[in-house]
Amino acid sequence: MASTATLSSKYQISIPKAVRDEQQWEAGQEFVFILKGKGVLVMPVPDLDQLAGIAKGARKGDYRDREDRY
Repeated sequence: MASTATLSSKYQISIPKAVRDEQQWEAGQEFVFILKGKGVLVMPVPDLDQLAGIAKGARKGDYRDREDRY
């Protein structure tokens, strides 16, 4: 599916209806913008209940955080 949109003078873009319908996006939904080279990946921010169990089996201890990096 290829759809286009134009950036307004207020730096807003309307998401085409075909894309909204296909992705089941609703008004008021929050999105994250991830830079990918010269483009941007747009994804809805998941609800916490959607993340439940995503790290099942992950170690709770003996992990590295930002302060452990070089």
